Amino acid sequence: MAFLTEEDRRYTTPEDICAHVGDEYEKFMGAVVPPVFQNSLFVRPKAGGGMPDAGYAYTRMSNPTTDIAERKIAALEGGDGALCFSSGMGAISSAIMHFVRANCHVVLVDTAYGCTLGFIKDYLHQRFNVDYTLVSGESVDEIRAAIRPDTRLIYLESPSSLVFRMQDLDAVAALAREKGIGTVIDNSYATPLYQQPLKHGVDMVCHTASKYLGGHSDIVAGAVAARREIIESIQNYERAWLGSSMDPHQASLLIRGLRTLTVRVPQHAANAEKVAAFLENSPKIRRVFYPGSRTFEQNELFHRYMTRATGLLSFVPAGGWEDAVRFTSRLRCFQNGCSWGGFESLCIPLGQDEAGRAAGRPDNLVRMHVGLENVDTLIADISQALDTLPDA
Repeated sequence: MAFLTEEDRRYTTPEDICAHVGDEYEKFMGAVVPPVFQNSLFVRPKAGGGMPDAGYAYTRMSNPTTDIAERKIAALEGGDGALCFSSGMGAISSAIMHFVRANCHVVLVDTAYGCTLGFIKDYLHQRFNVDYTLVSGESVDEIRAAIRPDTRLIYLESPSSLVFRMQDLDAVAALAREKGIGTVIDNSYATPLYQQPLKHGVDMVCHTASKYLGGHSDIVAGAVAARREIIESIQNYERAWLGSSMDPHQASLLIRGLRTLTVRVPQHAANAEKVAAFLENSPKIRRVFYPGSRTFEQNELFHRYMTRATGLLSFVPAGGWEDAVRFTSRLRCFQNGCSWGGFESLCIPLGQDEAGRAAGRPDNLVRMHVGLENVDTLIADISQALDTLPDA
């Protein structure tokens, strides 16, 4: 299993963790880039044979290449260990299922990732009678009021999808411990560089590693980090039985992405900060949602829990839905795509649905991921596209 070793714990800065944790040069014949163990099976030593037992049997359970990625993520998040999955939803659904049982109750933020909401509302609720209460997450009292005797999980996403609402991690974690309830948070937006929820008492952190941890838009991946007993349980049950383990080649690409995490993410942040400021000063924009902005409504929480925002933001352009579509269609450098966290800049208009409206999401919201291109190029692209909009 991918637990941190004493050697791993020697590395304390994110830069050193990404560069060296888990690599074990002496184990891999001095290779600066560890090999890809692209195999399904590991044979066991025979009685009286000289081959040591390396502790591996089948890649669905564990693999040396995947272990390296897991140890890096565990060290970055401050957990005892981590597990990698074949998708972000593989990680998220396994984390949720670790805590829930049939006929129990879950409290979750109403602006969490749509597929996470769907997994609880449309799958667990309908098939296993898992009840749920949606909360904005902005008030600990609101979360306390939603808790029932059968509540087993509080699911957080801070900042949350699309409008970036934050939750008071210390207060929610303390409340959950008081009530004997598990806590899970999606930390994909902040990355462990800018927020470490385990240090605030949250039980488990999830990542869609397709985003910033991978960073190159070439893998679909997920990860969880937590204390030892949680990792052992998910390793032996949810991940093993649902078959969502990360494959070794995927893990090698994730390791490559982690090598440059501490270089890439600050550049995304620097570019996004300039783009957000430009949008806030534009007469064509009604409102900007960006945790790093001076106008962010939860500024106190942001500065308490995060050291910086990353490259994803959203905003409400002047006009209506047609204007939002026209704006995104005029962009040249920004591509129209539904993901984020890679090197490329993306922008997509988001139509309204019942859940979004109930959560207070604006009808003509535009989501933008600011990539690694020259920021002046990006701002010039946004400027020419804004010319199609009326003034706010």
